[in-house]
This record gives sequence, C-alpha cells and structure tokens, in this order.
Amino acid sequence: MKSYMASTMLVFVLMVIWEIGARIYNKSFILPSPTDILWKLWELKTVLLFEHLPATLLIMVIGLLISIIIGIGLAVWMNMSKIAEKTFYPLIVASQTIPTIALAPIFVVWFGYSIWSKVFVTFLITFFPLTVSTFDGLRSSNKDIKELLLTMGASKKDIFFKLDVPSALPSMFSGLKVAVTVSVIGAAIGEWLGGEAGLGYFSRRMMTQFNGAAVFAPIVLLSIVGILLFLLVSWLEKICLRWRREE
Repeated sequence: MKSYMASTMLVFVLMVIWEIGARIYNKSFILPSPTDILWKLWELKTVLLFEHLPATLLIMVIGLLISIIIGIGLAVWMNMSKIAEKTFYPLIVASQTIPTIALAPIFVVWFGYSIWSKVFVTFLITFFPLTVSTFDGLRSSNKDIKELLLTMGASKKDIFFKLDVPSALPSMFSGLKVAVTVSVIGAAIGEWLGGEAGLGYFSRRMMTQFNGAAVFAPIVLLSIVGILLFLLVSWLEKICLRWRREE
C-alpha cells in the first residue's frame, strides 16, 4: 500500500485543485466539480449500472474475444511463416494509422445501429497491441535453447509448446492489459457515434442537454471498469506466470 501512496496523494491533490477551480468557475454545465460528478453518479446508479453498463460490457467482451482469437492466431501464424509475416504485419501496422473515430461512422453505415458496429470499433482498437505483443513474445524465445532442443530430438510442436509459448506469455499478457483498457475507449467511441444504449451513448445524450455532471458520470464508470479489467488480467498473469516468479 505504501508503494502507491505517492500516486494516491497526487490524485487527491489534483481532485482538490479541480474542485476549487470548478467552484470558482461556477459553470457546472461546462466544468462540473468532482463532488457534483460523484453525486450525479449516485443519482443515476440504477440507470447506468443496470441499463447502460451491461450493453457496454457486452460490446467489450465480444470485441476482446474476437481480438484474442484472431490476434493470437495471426501472431502464431506470422511466427511460423515468413510469408505470412511479410503479408500481414505491414497491414496490421497500417490499420493503426487510420483514426478509429474516422472509421466508426463507416461501420455504422455498414452494420447500422446494431451491436456489431460497436464491436468492430472495439476489435480494431484492441487487435493491434495484442497481436504485436504476442508476435514479439514468440520471436523472443531463446535461440540457444531451441537449438539444444532440436539436437535432443524435439519436434516443432514440442518447441512451440515448451519454449515459444512460455516465452511469449509475458508479452501476451502485457498486450492483453493494454487491450482491455483501450477496449473501454473503443466501446465508448462506437456508442458515442452510433449507439442506442451504453455508457458512451448516455454521455452523448446528456451532452445535448448541457448536463455536465451527467456527461462525466458514465465516463467515471467507464474508467472504473477499465481499471477493474486491468487488475483482473494482472491477477490472471500472476497465476499463469507463477513459474517466472519462482525462478
């Protein structure tokens, strides 16, 4: 707990400065104070938690599952095939040069206001860190150990599961921690531009009513969700990589 004391104090000081500045500015529809936001979050807890949060979580979960399946699968393929690497790696990098917010309206045109327009935005924003991190992890396996295993008669399958996968797990979890946090952004962007439910949609709707505290309230909830997902992945990482701590 002591190791986080400095960051906790910094957040507290920033919140105090924000509170004082908002009180002096006295225009809550533009800059609500933290206490106003928390009070509004409490007032809207039923609507946000039971109506809009499940819609956002569903988008995030589906987008992340698609990213994990396709991203890890593509990373493994690129690691095994130079042709696949030279074919897909430049396209993966190029996909991140296009602003996601510019593609979101196109997905709305293609898929309408259904859940899939938001899922594709989430997938696009989470796919890159997971794929690249896993691919770099697979390539980081020790070459000397690989040669030793080959001289001992190990097959490519043995090398992959006993050397490449354990070497890639730390990088894969690092990419997954980035992916789960930015999935919140992807879902919010999708809902903001073309949603009928969800925290991003609710924030946009409140903006049209010039309700500053209600605009910030779902954003705070999204931030909490992102932090909890990050902690969940960190917990899974500790369980799966227990052998690394023992070493």
